[in-house]
Amino acid sequence: MTRRRNILFAFMSLTLALNAASQTNVATTIGEFLLIEPSSRISAMGNAGSSCTNEPMAAYYNPAALGTMTMFGAQFTHSAWLADIAYDYAIAVVPTTGSASLMLNVTSLRSGDIAVRTVEQPSGTGEYYSVSDLAFGVGYGVKVTDRISAGLQVTYMQETIWHSSMSAFGLNLGTQYRLTDNGVIIGASLSNFGSRDNFTGRDLRVVYAMNPAQHGENNALPAELHTDTYGLPILFRVGLAVPFQLAEGHNIVLVADAFHPNNNTESISVGGEYLLLNTFAVRAGYQNLFEQDSEVGLTLGAGVLIEASGTDVRLDYGWTQYGRLGDVQRLSIGMLF
Repeated sequence: MTRRRNILFAFMSLTLALNAASQTNVATTIGEFLLIEPSSRISAMGNAGSSCTNEPMAAYYNPAALGTMTMFGAQFTHSAWLADIAYDYAIAVVPTTGSASLMLNVTSLRSGDIAVRTVEQPSGTGEYYSVSDLAFGVGYGVKVTDRISAGLQVTYMQETIWHSSMSAFGLNLGTQYRLTDNGVIIGASLSNFGSRDNFTGRDLRVVYAMNPAQHGENNALPAELHTDTYGLPILFRVGLAVPFQLAEGHNIVLVADAFHPNNNTESISVGGEYLLLNTFAVRAGYQNLFEQDSEVGLTLGAGVLIEASGTDVRLDYGWTQYGRLGDVQRLSIGMLF
């Protein structure tokens, strides 16, 4: 008990000491869609997922969760993201031994067709463009000891805006440590540490006049614009998950994460889940406390877990408040077998 109190005190001291006055670097990285959390369950708990397990999508928050997976699993999430953008995420986990698992995932973000408008033709030119983001990941997690697990994931991502695109590779690393026999877990992960790139494509081709005032100058020389290179949105998480049993069939887990991103200020997320008879769950949380100019806030959700013939089927719903940007809803379905 003393050990637990000391660790909790250390964690609270660390998170409360975050520098709330840090400079924000919003919109200085590429691949922002990699920060969209896929799990309806964990998103309903404030997206505090670095210490979560028990579902394949926990590997998004911390690839070390793969070391705790002992069954084949698959999950899929769909969300009508902000401004009617479609977000989809799918993951499959395959145990290789009793203490290690492989993972494959795919992330898709699509804007749909958008009318091209100009000053001269504000109602549209008759052309349409679209924006799409796509990422593929492969990961591996292992249970190093009966209390420690570690994992990693390599991600290839591509962003496309009409006829121009860029791509990059990212690396996720994580570890989880089970403090007590009843499942108190500390987790830490580093996401999207990777390469830099810039946009290229035919949309950047222009005609250029080196000296339009000079007689005989060619005012239509073919040229191409070069954009700056940008890195991925690196995010460091550290968190804690503490389970309680109120009575037989009544279980609670409380979670908290501290975030240190390279494109925003530090923040803290907290949440919890109440599970009845290991079947019905209700969840709530608050996301990104102390983040400068944050639009996110309250999170809510619910879920149901059905066990039949050695197969676990789960259906989860999550709702997130995004202030002036509107609300976001996620729906996830998955199975373990």
